[in-house]
Amino acid sequence: MVTRSNALSIYIPKRKAEHRPIERLTQLAEREDRSINYLIVDAILQFLDREEAKDS
Repeated sequence: MVTRSNALSIYIPKRKAEHRPIERLTQLAEREDRSINYLIVDAILQFLDREEAKDS
């Protein structure tokens, strides 16, 4: 079940929109047979692991 505590909404700033993140995510999701949500959560987890490893 989706609740406020486990849902996330993102805003893409205009200066980043030129990189076409939504279009690129859509294409990648189709190619990998994954949802956009799956790709984003995976990217967030990889980022957190990498950044937290810097603190160790």
